[in-house]
Amino acid sequence: MNNYTEPAVAPDTEAVQEKYDKDARTRQFSNKTIVWVVTIVAVLYSLFHLYMVFNPMPALQQRSIHVAVGLALVYMLYPMFKKQDRSKLPVLDWVLAAISLFTAGYILIEYDAIVTERGGIPNTIDIIMAIITVVLILEAARRVTGWILPILALVFLAYPFFSHMDFLPNMMMTRPFDAGDIFGQLYLKTEGLYSTAIGASVNFIFLFILFGAFLQKSGMGQFFNDLAMALAGAQKGGPAKVAVVSSGFMGSINGAAVANVVSTGAFTIPLMKKVGYHKNFAGAVEASASVGGQILPPIMGASAFIMAETTGINYGTIALAALLPAILYYFAVILQVHYRAGKRDLKGIPKADLPRVKEVMKERGHLLIPLVGLIVMLFMNMPIPRAAIFTIFLTIIVATLRKTTRMSFRDIFDGLALGAQQALSVMIACAVVGIIIGVVSLTSFGAIMTSAIAGLGAGSLFLTLFFTMIASMVLGMGLPSIPAYIITATMAAPALAEFDVPILLAHMFVFYFGIFANVTPPVALAAFAGAGIADGDPMRTGFQALKLSLAGFLIPFIFIYEPALLLIDVEGLMTNARDYPMASFIDVAIVLVSTGIGLVALSAGLEGFFKTHINPIFRVLLIASALLLVFPETYTDIIGLGLAIVIFVFNYLKWKQQEPLPV
Repeated sequence: MNNYTEPAVAPDTEAVQEKYDKDARTRQFSNKTIVWVVTIVAVLYSLFHLYMVFNPMPALQQRSIHVAVGLALVYMLYPMFKKQDRSKLPVLDWVLAAISLFTAGYILIEYDAIVTERGGIPNTIDIIMAIITVVLILEAARRVTGWILPILALVFLAYPFFSHMDFLPNMMMTRPFDAGDIFGQLYLKTEGLYSTAIGASVNFIFLFILFGAFLQKSGMGQFFNDLAMALAGAQKGGPAKVAVVSSGFMGSINGAAVANVVSTGAFTIPLMKKVGYHKNFAGAVEASASVGGQILPPIMGASAFIMAETTGINYGTIALAALLPAILYYFAVILQVHYRAGKRDLKGIPKADLPRVKEVMKERGHLLIPLVGLIVMLFMNMPIPRAAIFTIFLTIIVATLRKTTRMSFRDIFDGLALGAQQALSVMIACAVVGIIIGVVSLTSFGAIMTSAIAGLGAGSLFLTLFFTMIASMVLGMGLPSIPAYIITATMAAPALAEFDVPILLAHMFVFYFGIFANVTPPVALAAFAGAGIADGDPMRTGFQALKLSLAGFLIPFIFIYEPALLLIDVEGLMTNARDYPMASFIDVAIVLVSTGIGLVALSAGLEGFFKTHINPIFRVLLIASALLLVFPETYTDIIGLGLAIVIFVFNYLKWKQQEPLPV
């Protein structure tokens, strides 16, 4: 009998998720009528998005409905205060939900007048409705995501009101803007609240979150856990490797790092502690693996589709470009896990307690068919929304092949409701990001940010990359991956165009650092959630997660200098190129081997172990050799590779001398 599913500790995952993942703090109604009302609204919300794929409306109408119904659900599901009674729905929130619906109703009724008669120039009622909508969005964001994003939006919203005043630096001064200019931009155009961020939420993000909900209902999470256990559970330090593999796969699909830490970590973290990993390290492994899922193709937490929409680059090009860096990142995390296990002599789980790969594939392996189908459809250039819908239908059909995965009508109904609820946090974040985008497009603040970063870089590509990294991490701090990417792509990525960095490389660069802000103290939410499950120290877990994720901070610099790592050749291409030829096999092999050796050196240096313990001086030299391999110069590569190989050979010989002689 397999007993690997019995955790060493039974953490209160619900409490942890509510503490670190604010969008999990939903109401649990005692009144069944209210439950049904909210559930039906959520199901209709999902069906609306499915219908819109084949029967689209004008962008402003469609996006306003998406925001309005989402807001109504937020006010019905999320309490105003943390300690408010969650079993009831206060009258105030009924009223706020109704007003939210009216904001879209107004645009639907006035649409022709807004577009034709007024030409997007607001009248007094338009301005009032815009202010109401902005207030509703900011309050909803506070309930769902916390204070960080609303405060950031308020800072941006205040800027055009004061941007003409003398106390500002000259580079930040603009012409005067009145309330009509500002709120007309936000409410009546597709460059504000209903910007491309919400367009992405309507057309891509919602559908793939819905797809993830159906996979969840079919038992895909259990499949990934079982498969990872079968493949890696018996190896040295097996449970940590299981966490890396299973969390990476699930993180790519659901794109929710904190939720993934809690759901997968409830299973993997107790097992890691049971075989001897320290609780802080166990929580950090889960955090670094879950965050990394968002850079892992094919779905990348839906970010690949947003990048395709933002840059105009084909999805297939983006997914292929992301592949090797993601594999190298997970290679580095697994190496640190492996070296930690070697240093502490941590064993795996007995094979008798593990499932067999053949049994796992026989029981649930068919659930991979929808993912394979999705990849095929996307590489055949099928429109992304249609590919998402067909994949949802394919999931329902394929799940019927086995009794353990078969979905009933109630499961499908619940999947529609669950998908709608899980999409709310991203929807509201994208709506708030729309405020930032609206202000940037109205005031040209983005150009100011680009100029500031380029100025700090002082003509140096490396320094500009460094300051772009800092800006991306600050802008992405505490945010979900998709709005973090949208903000960094708007504010930070253009700075790299000054150095003729192609748009794909620039967007991939800022995307990485917006993502890894989630494991960077002091606001490392994914790591804090891991600490909560492991009963560890949040800040120490955060720094452990940062250490485990260091490869994710080096890889973007490598592919800027060596684009062959993204499997592309940028020689002679314009900065705004949309098509990229494949790099030669030799170029890819060289950068892959040198980067791989550099990551081995980095991991061994950080953990102080390669076959046997590494002395402190060699640890420093190994880390230095990894950093030398980041620089594009041939001589730095030769020095870095030579240094790493010498230390590896020395430690290998030292290990051989320590081996007991055969009897």
